[in-house]
Amino acid sequence: MRRRRGDEQGARESAPVRYRARVEYDGTDFAGFQAQPGTRTVQGELEAALAPLSGGSRVRVDAAGRTDTGVHAAGQVIAFTYRGTLGAAELGRALDALLPGDVAVRDLRPEPAGFHPRYAARYREYRYTVWNGPRSPLRERFALGVRTPLDTIAMARAGLVLEGRHDFSAFGVADRQPVRTLHRIRVRRDGPLVTIDVRGDAFLRQMVRRIVAALLLVGRGEVEESAVAAALASRAPGFNGAVAPAKGLCLRHVVLGRPATEMIGDR
Repeated sequence: MRRRRGDEQGARESAPVRYRARVEYDGTDFAGFQAQPGTRTVQGELEAALAPLSGGSRVRVDAAGRTDTGVHAAGQVIAFTYRGTLGAAELGRALDALLPGDVAVRDLRPEPAGFHPRYAARYREYRYTVWNGPRSPLRERFALGVRTPLDTIAMARAGLVLEGRHDFSAFGVADRQPVRTLHRIRVRRDGPLVTIDVRGDAFLRQMVRRIVAALLLVGRGEVEESAVAAALASRAPGFNGAVAPAKGLCLRHVVLGRPATEMIGDR
């Protein structure tokens, strides 16, 4: 039987399409990105919002990075395969409308069928924010409040030894493959606002927060700058496994394996 044009159009519209998007979220009330039974996660909210747009079926959402409990994102990248009839613009609006107030989706666009943001990422950049001033309930929702003065110049110098390709066992949860490449660690101050940007190809679990904890010890004058290099070389848990609180950490950029001009995330 010959298929009518309308049937052919419907078949084309319902063919699986792989999409990617940028996701922003306030991680305060989430148990991380990855779905976990009985807890609220970013992946869980995204998949719950996609289900009614896909006839009630579960749509798996993949991400460029699995942020931990309480960690935020301005430039997380996700991907999923959609089998419904909505176009990209309409699907993006519908998905964003179904999400809770602490998650938002932007820049939805089609990708090849095999696209996975984790493997496509060239590097990721995290920012840790410190409020080095008087107590501020609003600022300190997304920043660590530190009342004692910080020597940010010493912190910047200490961070330089971590740049490059190293075994980061001292600054992360135990991993069978602890070697990572850090492209840059930048410490900057703007009045009482201190930011620590860490850019790398990939990260061990808690790696950025453990690096920040070490740099804060240097900034407070509690340890020498050389202690950071010594900890890196030892490969044992550095500084008694100190970890900075999650609320100051945000995944800002995920740069995919494409021309450098294409950046997904907050610029």
